Formats: sequence, structure tokens, C-alpha cells
Amino acid sequence: MWLLLITSVISTLGGAHGLFGKLGPKNPEATMNISQMITYWGYPSEEYEVITEDGYILGVYRIPYGKHNSENIDAGYDVWLGNSRGNTWSRKNIYYSPDSVEFWAFSFDEMAKYDLPATIDFIVQKTGQEKIHYVGHSQGTTIGFIAFSTNPALAKKIKTFYALAPVATVKYTQSPFKKISLIPKFLFKVIFGNKMFMPHNYLDQFLGTEVCSRELLNRLCSNALFVFCGFDQKNLNVSRFDVYLGHNPAGTSTQDLLHWAQLSRSGKFQAFDWGSPFQNMLHYNQRTPPDYNVSAMTVPIAVWNGGNDILADPQDVAMLLPKLPNLLYHKEILPYNHLDFIWAMDAPQEVYNEILSMMAED
Repeated sequence: MWLLLITSVISTLGGAHGLFGKLGPKNPEATMNISQMITYWGYPSEEYEVITEDGYILGVYRIPYGKHNSENIDAGYDVWLGNSRGNTWSRKNIYYSPDSVEFWAFSFDEMAKYDLPATIDFIVQKTGQEKIHYVGHSQGTTIGFIAFSTNPALAKKIKTFYALAPVATVKYTQSPFKKISLIPKFLFKVIFGNKMFMPHNYLDQFLGTEVCSRELLNRLCSNALFVFCGFDQKNLNVSRFDVYLGHNPAGTSTQDLLHWAQLSRSGKFQAFDWGSPFQNMLHYNQRTPPDYNVSAMTVPIAVWNGGNDILADPQDVAMLLPKLPNLLYHKEILPYNHLDFIWAMDAPQEVYNEILSMMAED
């Protein structure tokens, strides 16, 4: 009801009277799936389903080569795009329905234990390569730290780990998400349920195409976004708000958020606390959740972090770096917030070109 009312007000005042400014041109990618977006930009696309050991079906996407006759544009790599359980493109399981509580009983522990190994093993088998490069952002780095430090066989399949806005501990995070850690677990589940957290829905699509695409409102939308990830106004391409909000947030489990809340309270990088010594004994054979030892990860790693990132706070990154035994490179980009690594306008110059140079040297 409220959504319909808001839609009506924006359409009337914004459209008929231009109160909120002219509506910017719509990007067709806002309503496309991953394969369609890849094809839209002129690249070949392949789509696969990878089944994990515990039955989750993950969508995995491949760009096998560059555009035709584009030697001066593309670097020529075989690019694979993975997804973790529970997001828009990986919401299936051979045993459980996504409507069930059982489907959503996971956090980034299971992503590291099952999703990443299944995806990497599939890619290695499909391509015939002995080793691949791994690029992770945010929680993508978290599951990399866990998987490569606890699974030596998997670690041997990684040439280099490129970590963007790395997250292990979140002791110093200043994001409003930190407030979640203050909510008692039982109350959190009362408020948010015990299944999916932050699913993508019509409201996100509407905000992107009808609200944030308007000239006078895109700054308001930018500031709302920056509150959660850190401010960097000049690097955000507001003309693509409809694309960003057309696909984000992609959804995860309530348990995943509870796990992050746990890490925020403890200041440790540890497995999920199942709530009682008895339950922890069943899962870990010890009364408390085990800590993850990042120092056990010998995979060569390069790290980029943002000086203005309030999720992967520079203080947490500073605690992480000395624990990495095979750190090849580190760069802190002072103006960057948490999301600049994936959509800042100067990300190619600040980050991507350096990654390609390192890959070429390998």
C-alpha cells in the first residue's frame, strides 16, 4: 500500500510537474540478467550450474574470451563470475526449498567451506588449468581467507589472490550495520525473520528507475548509499543508479548478518557461534567457535583498501596485513569507500590496470 502511494506521488510530482527534476535516460541493463548484460556489451557468454557438496545450486557465468577484433581493448583472459548461496542467481537447493528455514541456515562459513571450493573445482576441471587467479571484493575476500587457510588442496589451485576492500575482523567498522550487533539475537530474528535478509525486490527497482535517476534526487540517493559504505561523491556515476539498484542488494541469509554481528562484538575472525556450548560441540567439537588463522594462508596476495571505507575500516585492514605471510602488494586509496572498488569511475586506473599488470607478470 505504501509503495503504491509513494509510486503515485513520485510519478505525479516528478513526472507531471518536474518537482524532482527530469528523469534521466534509463539503462537497459537495469532489468537484464547476468548473461544478458555480458551479451549487451558485445562479449560471449556461458552459463553453468554448480552443485555444492551440501546441495546448493550456484549460478556461475563465464566470459571465455574478448570481443572479436579488439586486441587493443581486451586483455584476453577467460573470466568466470561466481555467486554465493542465497543471492539472486543462486537460490536453489536439491534438498530444500528457498521458502524453508533449512535453506537459509548458512553464513559465510558455508560459502567458504562449500561454495568456493565447488566453484573453483568446476572451473579448473572445465578449463584444464592447474591454477587460476582469484579476485574477491568484501565478503568475497572473507570466504577466500577462510577457504585458502583451511583447505590446502584448494589453495594450491590459486595463483594469486587479489583482495579488494578485504574484510576479516570488523572491530573498527563505523557503518550503521554495526548497530545490528547491539540487537539481541532473538529480537533480531523477530524483526528480520530467520530466512532471507535484504532480498532484492520491486522497491529497489523502483528506486533506481523512478527516484534516484532524477536530477534533484540522485544526490540524496548517493548520500543514503554513502552512509553505509563511506563517502566519495566525485567517483560515483549517478547516471547508472538504475543499474546498481536494479541488481543490489542481491540478498543473503539472516544467519549471515548474525555472523557479522558476532564478529563486530567479539573483534575476532571466527566461525559462527551456534548459540550454546552444546551446539558448538556438535559443529566444531569444542564449546566455542574456532578462530580463523589467516596466517595459515600461503597463497600470494595483493591488497587494495579504501581510506574512506567504513565497512572494511583501515584499522581492521592494518591488523590484517601483518598476518599475511605472502603479501605481494598493498595499496590504500585514500578517497575510496567500500563500493568504489566495483563502480568508481577511476577504478580501472586505480585498481584494475594494476591487477592486469600483476597477472601478466605471473
